Amino acid sequence: MSNRLYVGNLSFHTTEDTLRATFRAFGEVDRVDVPTDRETGRVRGFAFVTMASAQDAARAISELDGAALDGRNLRVNVAQERPPRRSGW
Repeated sequence: MSNRLYVGNLSFHTTEDTLRATFRAFGEVDRVDVPTDRETGRVRGFAFVTMASAQDAARAISELDGAALDGRNLRVNVAQERPPRRSGW
């Protein structure tokens, strides 16, 4: 199992610090990436959290998937890797 988690259905008010603190309750957090909209700078409604171990990631999924954070029910699962982009050349 991958340690990188997709976290969906985020509130636009959720911050990197909030996510780090929330996931830290289930193990060591290596990295938090919160993409923002280029035009507005607002959170795009999802993030990626990388846990230190697969066990920590599994525990975070089981405890946080469906849990409320900042007024929204989170979707938490293993992040899927993007397929390589095909070049038009």
